[in-house]
Amino acid sequence: MPAEYVFPLAEILETTNAQGAVWSHEGRDLDVNLVFFRGVEGVETHVNDEVDVLGVVLEGEGVLTVDGTETRIHGGEAFYIPRGARRSIRAAGWQVAYLSCHPRRRGLRPA
Repeated sequence: MPAEYVFPLAEILETTNAQGAVWSHEGRDLDVNLVFFRGVEGVETHVNDEVDVLGVVLEGEGVLTVDGTETRIHGGEAFYIPRGARRSIRAAGWQVAYLSCHPRRRGLRPA
């Protein structure tokens, strides 16, 4: 497979000191972000009325809140967030790394 279709996510996670979206890929119709948080940091509550989101937890443990319902998420699990849902996600005390995948969109809208 050509190199432009393979991404070294484990290497990116091993070498990053950043938090938030530490890597992104924009395709013609699909956006993918590698997101990483430590401690209890994360994405604040917001609403996205444009697209559904699929997340795949690569490592660690997080807390996903969708429309007021908290769910623990762990490495090896996937999660789905429908458009229009009020959502947030954060690390659950140690760290969490996940891929966020969704159709192309204009960007986050205020809650």
